[in-house]
Amino acid sequence: MLLTLMSTAFAISMFVGVLTIRYAHLRNPDGMHEDMIGVQKFHVAPTPRIGGVPIMAGLCAGMIAWWSSGRPNLSLFVLLLVCAAPVFLAGLAEDITRRVSPAKRLFAAFMSAGLGIWLLGAQLPSLGIPLLDDWLLQWPVLAVMLTVFAVGGVCHSINIIDGYNGLMAGVAILVGLAFAYVALIVGDRFILKASLLLVAALVGFMVWNFPRGLIFAGDAGAYLVGFMLAELAVLLVVRHPGVVSPWFPFLVLIYPVFETVFTIYRRKQRKAAAGLPDSMHFHQIIYKRLMRWMVGDREAKQLLKRNSMTSPYLWCVALMTVLPAVFFWQYESVLQGFCVLFVGGYVWLYRRIVRFRSPRWLVYRKVVSTRTPSLSKR
Repeated sequence: MLLTLMSTAFAISMFVGVLTIRYAHLRNPDGMHEDMIGVQKFHVAPTPRIGGVPIMAGLCAGMIAWWSSGRPNLSLFVLLLVCAAPVFLAGLAEDITRRVSPAKRLFAAFMSAGLGIWLLGAQLPSLGIPLLDDWLLQWPVLAVMLTVFAVGGVCHSINIIDGYNGLMAGVAILVGLAFAYVALIVGDRFILKASLLLVAALVGFMVWNFPRGLIFAGDAGAYLVGFMLAELAVLLVVRHPGVVSPWFPFLVLIYPVFETVFTIYRRKQRKAAAGLPDSMHFHQIIYKRLMRWMVGDREAKQLLKRNSMTSPYLWCVALMTVLPAVFFWQYESVLQGFCVLFVGGYVWLYRRIVRFRSPRWLVYRKVVSTRTPSLSKR
């Protein structure tokens, strides 16, 4: 049954993806070329950036397959997709028109989070911090505001790491699998199915996104995936109070979340506007300073390879938090300790790379033979 749901979501996501690649240029050919301009653009050919459509199509197809199987917990998944609609549509409008500001997209994420609280009861009951937990218990409005802010923040953070072929989708797949694993242990069939459906839809999208970069997730895809992960994280804690610590999903998601926090800090130090794009995100300095494959070569094939080879670096960064979170999901103090270790390690490595002191074993270059060819004897 579960395999059928995942196969359906995967197949439809992959099929709609290839249709999008084939016909997207008919909708907005100029927009595809405009997407190559900017400090955060690293691809070399016009590419559709509405990958959120095949991801959503995969989720909807999985929902239909779920319905045909007898509909256990189906209504919850339907409501989850309903809650995701505002942020998905706002992102899709930006992908098509380029006229939806970051503030409006963030507001749409807050709307989706509010719907999640209203329709699903997805409201954080605690944070695992004694004094703050007392305040959340005494003032439910504070809990609502915190949940809305957290969900909107995760949506934005997933959008921030959507920079290279396979980066966002690969990280999201790891997070979804971590949620599915814990859901299986605690016996939560709904979160297990929802997480694996999201993973399957992402794999279908990733067939075209990595390594060839034939389609990008865009804002619709990144915000949709961010919302789904954030809601599943909140629901996992809400549905299993005292069993699943809020520090488990926080550790699983700490890479994109801390990337966002650190970006805000960097821009504040430089007195730059928070909404402006820049080229100093962690994944971008990995691309510039560590992925030294064919530096200076402007051949499309080499640029594509350098782009795609950047993502595995960041998948490893995500694994450094996902694996301990999965192994120690029941031990709150251990989860907190790994959060502190990640923050320290992130800041240390970022500064080393920026100051041109990167560990040599992390730098990847193309090996060029310097051996002088021998002269043939006459």
